[in-house]
Amino acid sequence: MAPPSNSAFHTLLRDTTVYLCFTLLIAAFGPFQFGYHLAELNAPQAVITCEKKSIKSANLHPSFSHCIPMSVEQFALVSSIFTLGGLLGALLAGPYCNKYGRLRTMRLMIISFVIGPAIQTLAANVPLLSVGRFISGIGAGAAVVVVPIYISEISPPNQKGLFGALTQIMINVGILTAQVLGFFLSKDNLWRIILATAGIIGVLQFLGLTMVPDSPKWLAEHGYPQKAREILRKMRGHGADLDEEVKAWNVDSSSEDICMGHVKFEHPEMSTNDRIAEEESLLRSPGGSRQSQNAKSGSTSVGILAALLHPTYRPAIIAVIAVMLAQQLTGINSIVMYSVNLLSALLPTSAALLSVAVSALNLVMTTLCAPLSDKIGRKPCILFSIAGMGTSSVLLALGIYHGIKILGAVATLLFVASFAVGLGPVPFILSNELVGPEAVGATQSWALAANWIATFAVSQFFPILNKALGGQGKVYYLFAAVAAVFGIFIAWWVPETKGKRDADEVWGRRGSRERLE
Repeated sequence: MAPPSNSAFHTLLRDTTVYLCFTLLIAAFGPFQFGYHLAELNAPQAVITCEKKSIKSANLHPSFSHCIPMSVEQFALVSSIFTLGGLLGALLAGPYCNKYGRLRTMRLMIISFVIGPAIQTLAANVPLLSVGRFISGIGAGAAVVVVPIYISEISPPNQKGLFGALTQIMINVGILTAQVLGFFLSKDNLWRIILATAGIIGVLQFLGLTMVPDSPKWLAEHGYPQKAREILRKMRGHGADLDEEVKAWNVDSSSEDICMGHVKFEHPEMSTNDRIAEEESLLRSPGGSRQSQNAKSGSTSVGILAALLHPTYRPAIIAVIAVMLAQQLTGINSIVMYSVNLLSALLPTSAALLSVAVSALNLVMTTLCAPLSDKIGRKPCILFSIAGMGTSSVLLALGIYHGIKILGAVATLLFVASFAVGLGPVPFILSNELVGPEAVGATQSWALAANWIATFAVSQFFPILNKALGGQGKVYYLFAAVAAVFGIFIAWWVPETKGKRDADEVWGRRGSRERLE
C-alpha cells in the first residue's frame, strides 16, 4: 500500500488536467495583481519620495522625474488609497459576478489593471499617483472576490482546499515579485518600471482570459447544464466520473440525464443539435421542473443587505467578517508594506534584503501548507496561525525594543510563516463554504469589504500609531492583543467546513435551507 502522501499525490494528478491548470493560472493572476500592488511601493519608498537618491545614475527617459516630493503623511495616503479602490471593487464584484458570470467580471477587472498602472507610471505628482493607485485597487478588490469563487467552482471537489490556497499563493507571488523588482530598481526613475510591470501583466492576463471558460457551476445554475457539463468534462478529463459533482449543481435531471452524460431521447434519428435544442427548450419552458429547480439552486442571487438581514446567512457573514478582520488586524501588512522602513533602524544594511526573504518565505510556507486545511481542517489552521502570529508579535516587539537583531529577524520570519499556515489562504476558502451558491457573491462582498477596510486602517495608521507609541516596536504588543481577541471569538463562533457537503451541514441545520423567496 502506498503511503498517504503518495496516494494524495496520485489523486491530485488524476484529478488535474492541463486545461484545468491553465485556467486556474490565468484566473489566479488577479490575486497576483493584488499582492503586487500591495507591495510595489515598499522598497522604493525612499527614492519615490525624494528622501534619498541612488549613487548610480539610471534613467528611463529625461522627461520622467526622478522622484515625487511628498511627506510621510502623503505617502501613507498614496499607499492606503489603493485599499479604498479595493473596497469599491469588492462591493461591486459580488453581485455582478453572480448576475453576469465569473468570466465576464474577470475580464472587466482587467481594465483597472491596465489603466491604473499606466497612470501611476506616468504620474508626476501626488494626486495623479493616488488616482492610479485607486483605479488599480478597484481591479484588485474585484479580483479577490470573483477569483476565489471561480477557483472553488472549477476545482475538483476533494481538492478544493488545496486549489483554494492558490489565491493566497499568487498574492504572495505578487508580493515577492514586487519586492524583488524593488530591490534592483529602487534608483532614480527606474522605480517607474516597477509600476509599469503590473500593466503589462494585465494585458497578458486579458489575452489569457479569452481562452478560458466561465464556471460550469454558474452556467448550470443559470440555464446551460449541457454547456456546463461539456466544460467540466474538458477540465476533468474523459475518464473522470462527474456524477457527484454534477449532482451538487442541484439541476433537475428529469428531462436529461446530465449525471451520466446521456440525453434521454429515444428517437434514433435525432441529431445532437436537435437534442441540445430540445433540452434547452425544456429548460426554459415556463412549466419545466428544471427551471424551477434552477431558481432554487442559486439563479436568484441574494443581495448584500438582504444576506446580512436574513437569519440563514447572517451567522456566516459574521464568521467571514471576523476571519477577514483577523487576517489584517493581526498586522501582516505592517510587514508587507512597511518592513523596509520598520526594520531599517534594527537592520540598517539588510532591511530590504530581509523583506525579500520574508516574501519568499511567505510564498514557500503558503505553498507547503496548502494541503493542510484539507488534512486537519480550516478552523485548526486559522487558530494555529493566530496563536503563532500573536506569539511572534511579542517576540518582534522585544527584539526591536531591546535592539536584538537576531530576535527581530527570526520573529519577523516566524510572524510571516504563521500567517501562511492559516490566516493567509483559509479565509478565502471559508467565504465560499459557509453559505449556499445563491449567497456566495454577497458573502464575499461583505467579507472583502471588512478585509479592505481593515487593510486601509493598517496601511494608513500603522506609521502614525508606531510613531505615537515611541517607534520601538511597542505597536506589536497591540497586534498580539488583537490576535488573542480574535482567536477566542473564532474558536467560539466559526464552524468547521472540511468534509461538509453544503452550508446546511456546516451549520447543523436540518432539512432544507430557508431561503429568500
